Amino acid sequence: MMNHRLIIIGVIAVFAVLLGIFLVRGVILPLMSKTGSNSGGDTLEADGGVTYEVDAGDAQAIRIPVKSDNDTAKAAVLTPGWHENSFGKWYQNPDGTFFADGFQEIEGVQYSFDSDGYIQTGWVYSGANEYYFDEDGAYNPDKKRPMLALTFDDGPSKYTMDLLNCLEENNAHATFFMLGELVGSYPDEVRKMVEIGCELGNHSYDHSDQTTLSLDQVYKQFNDTDNLLIEACGQAATVARAPYGNGNQDIYDTVGKPFIFWSLDSLDWKLLDVDADYDSVMNGDLTDGTIILMHDIHEPSVRAAIRFIPELIEKGYRLVTVSEMAAAKNVSLQNALYIDFWQSTLDSGSVAGYNGEATLGSTPSSGGADAVLESSDEDVLESGSSDGEGADDEYYEEDAASGDSYDEGDTSEEYYEDDSEELYSEDEY
Repeated sequence: MMNHRLIIIGVIAVFAVLLGIFLVRGVILPLMSKTGSNSGGDTLEADGGVTYEVDAGDAQAIRIPVKSDNDTAKAAVLTPGWHENSFGKWYQNPDGTFFADGFQEIEGVQYSFDSDGYIQTGWVYSGANEYYFDEDGAYNPDKKRPMLALTFDDGPSKYTMDLLNCLEENNAHATFFMLGELVGSYPDEVRKMVEIGCELGNHSYDHSDQTTLSLDQVYKQFNDTDNLLIEACGQAATVARAPYGNGNQDIYDTVGKPFIFWSLDSLDWKLLDVDADYDSVMNGDLTDGTIILMHDIHEPSVRAAIRFIPELIEKGYRLVTVSEMAAAKNVSLQNALYIDFWQSTLDSGSVAGYNGEATLGSTPSSGGADAVLESSDEDVLESGSSDGEGADDEYYEEDAASGDSYDEGDTSEEYYEDDSEELYSEDEY
């Protein structure tokens, strides 16, 4: 009988403790937070209209429901400030809420909180950007991985799927500048590009020199290709590349997309050798922000890429799309020409749409990227913007005339009229 009474008393005591916690955290502290005086900082509103004072940040203050031992441990803590348990470290506000899902500055230090309210360490991704947080959770702005934008022209082809599989296996992205006349033959490849996070690029319909066409014809070349891409995967291209590198502002405005040149030409179209293609990239200028030109219509090119993609990642590089790189560099892509995103080029003021050095959480609008521009300091330049060394449309015409690039090499119009696979058989490699 005595044991039974003790059990009842124990249950009542536990209930009373839980009720007390609920009243303190759910009623009394929120009321105190509402009526208390503010001493500075930003006043944010949590779920239920509760306000509290914190430093600026984009993390949300949420009241996590008690659904597991993880949350029960938090629910028993009443003291504001930093706390830690076996699940991790979290910060509790005076009203009993926790920061979650974003970045937050606390006492002058930037932290990143996951969806459960615990701080994150190591590499944290936000859109196209990545940030490094030390073991104590503090943001380390000095730790960055160099980025490269792999781009492939003139496809898709029968070799493209192998390349896409390699990119997917290595969590890498690339931009594919495709010809409209080939898109319909490889819809699976186009859909795969979208599925794994690669970027669709428009390289005209049949690789005509756009400077020899009327603007109406230019519009049709790129519009027809976009329509074919939409038919294949539901999306149009977000960026474009002019055949032979020949373009001007009238063409950029007519097409209505950012036009992308390159800063590292692999010359794979000319070498047609796996080892030579590999060396041309691995021994090339791999400065952070480089745009690399290759072609997925050539088997040696694809085989070389499959070889160096995991090696570049092992060396610490991030392989991203052009728009991802632009977003990470705080560039809002315009209807202009882009050669690279080197910091020296950005600092020279010759990159259209550069908003200044990216800060934690900054995500500018970048072509088709899903991001929001937070900076209003847009530096929109005129066409022909280059790497700060005086390159302009005249430069591209002279370069093309020299035969030093793929687009103005010994490729004839016959190549684009015929199927690439017929001109370049496996025996010829």
